[in-house]
Amino acid sequence: MTHDLLIRGFDDEIHLQLGELAKEKGVSINSIVKDAVDKWLKQQQTDIPKKHYLLIYSDDDSILGLLKSMDRLAKENNLFRCFCGPSSATSTKLLSKLKWYDGTITPYYYGTKKTIKQNQNQKDIINYFNKVMENIITTANNTNDKQLCCIDFFINDIAKSSIHQASIFEKAYDNSRIPGLMYCAYKTETLLHSKIKDIIELFEGHDQVFILKDDDVYKLHITKENVHKLFLN
Repeated sequence: MTHDLLIRGFDDEIHLQLGELAKEKGVSINSIVKDAVDKWLKQQQTDIPKKHYLLIYSDDDSILGLLKSMDRLAKENNLFRCFCGPSSATSTKLLSKLKWYDGTITPYYYGTKKTIKQNQNQKDIINYFNKVMENIITTANNTNDKQLCCIDFFINDIAKSSIHQASIFEKAYDNSRIPGLMYCAYKTETLLHSKIKDIIELFEGHDQVFILKDDDVYKLHITKENVHKLFLN
């Protein structure tokens, strides 16, 4: 069924130009406007945001509260909810209970520094991460092209061994982002044992940095400043 669309704001000059163009092309003004609307709608459907966020938390209570809120919002926005990470973690157990898709591939070697060093080198870890992403994307593509909402707890296990190595994976992901929202979750105890250089590099590799404090979410702004800023009021 077709409908009439009333468009306001076209002055005489624009209307005249449209009329001349329509006459030149041998089409109606209505066809030109409809074609422009169709192209705009198609662009909106293809321009899916690809966001890469850093999420820092210190304890299970704060992250569990946030995950419950994220679950509600993701459902309301009809997002494909997914995660990856150790099955033994309280956070991943909650997400499984809430029916989030678990993209983690077994066997999972990344629970401790010892198992990472014994079982995997950097190339193996990259291959594993790529398989996890492929698993998530393939499953998401079978859900009517829903936009993704993905939480990565796997990266915190990598950072336990080396935050520098975790940053390498962050950069690799940044070069081939998935359509939707990716949240990389780190515990504060993991980051506090790292060099400031590596932490800043990690912060700069994300679109936004969020820190949890109980039930509150804070957005952290990182800017490079000149040293004399220390002496300004």
